[in-house]
Amino acid sequence: MIDRKALLEYVADQYGTEPEYLWASYPSYAVLRHNDNTKWYGIIMDVPREKLGLDGDGIVDILDVKLEPLEVDLYRGAPGFLPAYHMSKTNWITILLDGSVEDDLILELLHKSYDLTTTKQKKKRG
Repeated sequence: MIDRKALLEYVADQYGTEPEYLWASYPSYAVLRHNDNTKWYGIIMDVPREKLGLDGDGIVDILDVKLEPLEVDLYRGAPGFLPAYHMSKTNWITILLDGSVEDDLILELLHKSYDLTTTKQKKKRG
């Protein structure tokens, strides 16, 4: 099961991303952004289950990623996915990091988010 620590190691190795902790009141919220254009491609948060509408007590780690709206619609409501927490619900989705989503799918969606938010190369005119 991929967890917060493994995910942070992955983005450091794969993309050279060091997490940013932007909010004093939420010191464990880790923003993942591109080094070149500073766009966010993910955010890892620990959120009380009840704030997410989940059963049980305690806190769960989540990952928000940006996807195309059709993909957001595809995953919304599937096991382990929720409408984006504190992000645009049209373009972002929340993934539970509790083992309910396959690791390969989490990394695939993270990569899609990274690609979607990367700087677009200007087309050469000839």
